Amino acid sequence: MAAEISLVRIDDRLIHGQVVTAWLKYYPSDVIVIVDDGVAKDALMQRVLRAAAPKGSTVVAKSIADTIAFLNDDANTGKKVMLIAKGPEPIEQLVDGGIAIKAVVLGGMGIKAGRKKLNRNVSASEEEVNCMKRLVEKGTEVGYHLVPQESYVPLEKLL
Repeated sequence: MAAEISLVRIDDRLIHGQVVTAWLKYYPSDVIVIVDDGVAKDALMQRVLRAAAPKGSTVVAKSIADTIAFLNDDANTGKKVMLIAKGPEPIEQLVDGGIAIKAVVLGGMGIKAGRKKLNRNVSASEEEVNCMKRLVEKGTEVGYHLVPQESYVPLEKLL
C-alpha cells in the first residue's frame, strides 16, 4: 500500500470537535479521507467538512473504489491518511477490496430507527453489528474509543 493509514474511525458526524482536538493530535495525518459514496457526490457537504477540519488539513471525500485507488496510488507513498466513515459497511468493503486495516475505532453512531444502543455513544443495527463481527473475523480489531485519553472498549464487551 502506498499511503499509510494512521487511524480508521467510524463516526456518523464525520468531522467534528473530537476529531479536530483529540484524534489528529494522537494520529497526525496528512489527509483525512471521508469514505462515503454519498458525500463523495455532495459538493456542499464536502465544503462543510473542510470548514470543520483544522486549518491546514486536507479533507477529501471518496467513494469506496476511489479510496482503494487513493490508498494504493504510489503518488501517495509516505502520506499518513485518516479514514472516517459513518458506519462499518464501507470499512468492510475496503478490507474486502484488499486494504489492510488493523483496527477500527468506533466513535459516535447515533440512535435511529433499527438501531439498538450498545453504550451511550454507539447504537447499531443488527446488520451493522454483524458487519463489525465480520471485520473482527477478518482480523481487524474493532472497539469503542470516544477520545484517545479515555479507555478502549473492545467490540465483544459492547455486545
